[in-house]
Amino acid sequence: MKTNMRKADVKKQIVALALTAVFALPGVAPAADAKFPLTPNSSVMAQDQHKRYYEISNFRIGGKYNLDADPETWRNGGEGGTTLESLGAGPLKVAYIAVGTPKRNDRGEIINAIVVNAFYSGDSTFMYNTWYTGQPANAFSGGAVVGPGLSIDTNKYYVVFLDAIGLWGASKPSEGLGRKFPSYSYFDMVQANYRLLRDHLKVAQVEVATGVSMGATQSWVWGVMHSPSGYVKAIMPIGGATASDGDDPIGAWTFLLAQAAIESDPVWRKTNGNYYDLPVDQHPKRGLQFMWSRLQLTGFTFPVRSATPWDKIEREVFYWEPTGNQNAAWIARTKVEDPVDYWFRNDAGFNYNINKDLKRIKARTLVVHVDNDMWLMVENARKAAKETPGAVFASFPDPTAHYGVFKAPNVLKDTIKSFVDNTFTTSLPGIAGASSGGGAQAAVDKPAGLAK
Repeated sequence: MKTNMRKADVKKQIVALALTAVFALPGVAPAADAKFPLTPNSSVMAQDQHKRYYEISNFRIGGKYNLDADPETWRNGGEGGTTLESLGAGPLKVAYIAVGTPKRNDRGEIINAIVVNAFYSGDSTFMYNTWYTGQPANAFSGGAVVGPGLSIDTNKYYVVFLDAIGLWGASKPSEGLGRKFPSYSYFDMVQANYRLLRDHLKVAQVEVATGVSMGATQSWVWGVMHSPSGYVKAIMPIGGATASDGDDPIGAWTFLLAQAAIESDPVWRKTNGNYYDLPVDQHPKRGLQFMWSRLQLTGFTFPVRSATPWDKIEREVFYWEPTGNQNAAWIARTKVEDPVDYWFRNDAGFNYNINKDLKRIKARTLVVHVDNDMWLMVENARKAAKETPGAVFASFPDPTAHYGVFKAPNVLKDTIKSFVDNTFTTSLPGIAGASSGGGAQAAVDKPAGLAK
């Protein structure tokens, strides 16, 4: 769907661009002389007190998951995977924030859970800070999403915001193993969090698995892994992917360029990424800054980028030897980020492809996407929806491009709330008049069996 962007809309999105940089910055930096941990436990340290942890002993990371086998065979991770204990570290650690109203069965197990998966560089604190009612960054999503009476109603549901292996509170390379950390997959992320939900929180039923960006990608994986058993009843990926290998050239290109940027740093090249014996101020942060600058060129639409004054946008333009305000956004951000952590996060995307497994999904499925996303192409999402039994596809354009995923539950409020609550049977609520914030209309594709 094409849309013309008005000057007023561009100005609004320039403000949103600035807010994105602010909200994306984690809250605190570790001490300059600290060796481990090198990164904080939360991306929004002001919300860190809400985060809780769970350890999973002898979980195999980086193994292969035989989806045709009994799920109990990969309860402890994929076949051939590596445990952190075997490498001299402690057990795998996962993290979460839980809110809402648990409903329990006769065995005391929770049967009304909704899970919100973490995106590429975020965690449970970021999604809590952005989506949960009454928090500082609600405006970034166009208003709160999770809370009493909202699209995800905490009077009805027990909502679990999840971390993912590799960054922030969950186990991560920068906690000591560095390049010895096992290469993990999206399957590992989901299965580790399944163990958290099932064993620790006693969740017997997930009503909806959702998330934005990489959180949406995990939602797809939840559907493939845990909807055939009936554990997950519905999935709602918002701006995610079902492949980021050669089936999605843009996705593969994006991850490869991200790795190349990290590895271009002279310190990385000299140490091959084994730099933890160096003082923190000598770590290869410039390569990570280069990665963020390259990625963010297409994070928003080009009209937004072109309309942003140079004295503001140069904060996001990479320079090897910056002066003044040059590269300032990424210099500040990477003070609390580790290049090896992101190297592994990128690596997780290279061999990801569940397109052949979409027919395994038994969950109700609503696929949500931004029409003009320049990282994850909308046609790939539309095609995935067509390959998924009974899936519904909804999309809208937004000048913030991929970042529109955060506000999707407010742009498509009626559709998303109806899907979450499972209150429609033969038709979806109409969304005529729903606005993307740029004056364009959203659209819904319905599968056969739903009224047009």
